[in-house]
Amino acid sequence: MKPDKNAARPGKLANQWQVPPQVYCALPETPCPYIEGRWERKVMTDIAGANAVEHYDLLSRAGFRRSHFFSYRPACSGCNACVPVRVVASEFRPSKSLKRVKSRNKGLRIVEQSAVATREQYSLFDLYLTSRHADGEMIGMRFDDYSGMIEHTRLNTSVVEFREDDGRLVAACLVDWLIDGPSAVYSFFDPDLEDRSLGSYMVLWLIQAAVERGLSYVYLGYWIKESPKMSYKTRFRPIQGFSKQGWEILFD
Repeated sequence: MKPDKNAARPGKLANQWQVPPQVYCALPETPCPYIEGRWERKVMTDIAGANAVEHYDLLSRAGFRRSHFFSYRPACSGCNACVPVRVVASEFRPSKSLKRVKSRNKGLRIVEQSAVATREQYSLFDLYLTSRHADGEMIGMRFDDYSGMIEHTRLNTSVVEFREDDGRLVAACLVDWLIDGPSAVYSFFDPDLEDRSLGSYMVLWLIQAAVERGLSYVYLGYWIKESPKMSYKTRFRPIQGFSKQGWEILFD
């Protein structure tokens, strides 16, 4: 990694990372869903109180992610495979292949909605899980579960919908809008349109939206070198990874 001169320095960090003084709970170990034979453990805290938005902004810059009303990050014994990553939006230049992805989807109509679950979204979400993540921990989620994922938020959260000209929903992304950029919480798309690379197109849209709103980064969650499912994230460069030294250039 190449150090990012704008990254927070360890001397400025509290408790190794710059995180607000909250109560953190370590969850029991469970089998790792990404690397066979390894075990996963997370540290978690509530997103609550009058300063919930400001607290989560700090947590996100320390590598935390959000699920419902909780923020978490891996704290696995003897393993640091999960690397929080974010795209430097203002310096992003699409590759030829990403330009083709943008061209293939230029006819889509994009609508940013409030964080309210719909049956239409859920049908696409369920189809996506069944086709792409049938062995994942989210399989079998009911509409009530999906509604909780979308609506249980204390942040500035929206659902960005991507529709064909005829109005058909083909992709959607749950997004938290942080002080320095959007954080992609979860995205899904029509698996029958795999050749359109809709997952990558949603990231391209988030980068463009960040630049238009004067925001610096696009947070893409965790990247694991050993996980082929996460390799697409390194297409978006420059991309930074978070370590004990703060944010550093991972790929430029």
